[in-house]
Amino acid sequence: MGSSYRSRLEIIADMLHVASGGAKKTEIMYRANLSYRLLMKYLSEIMSAYLVSFERKRRCYLLTSKGREFLETYKEYARRNKYVEKGLNDVDGKKRLLEQMCRKGSNGAGGN
Repeated sequence: MGSSYRSRLEIIADMLHVASGGAKKTEIMYRANLSYRLLMKYLSEIMSAYLVSFERKRRCYLLTSKGREFLETYKEYARRNKYVEKGLNDVDGKKRLLEQMCRKGSNGAGGN
């Protein structure tokens, strides 16, 4: 994940992390680094999935138990995904080396 692009799951996890202490819309928007349009899109999605709830008394969004479970599962997923991506990058590098060694005029990695 070398780019600044965030997946849907990363955005949702960022929002839930912010809401874990209770947060208003603007706080979620700024701390999760979202435009207002994306905030509203994802807020609607995570509300309907019961990952967060709105507490009228405090006028803020709170993580539900399902939201906490999502965050725990996401942490494990992200850790494993990072490990797998590193492995895939290593394999890809070896493949490129092999392809290079097969090219006409290449004397390969050994230099013979």
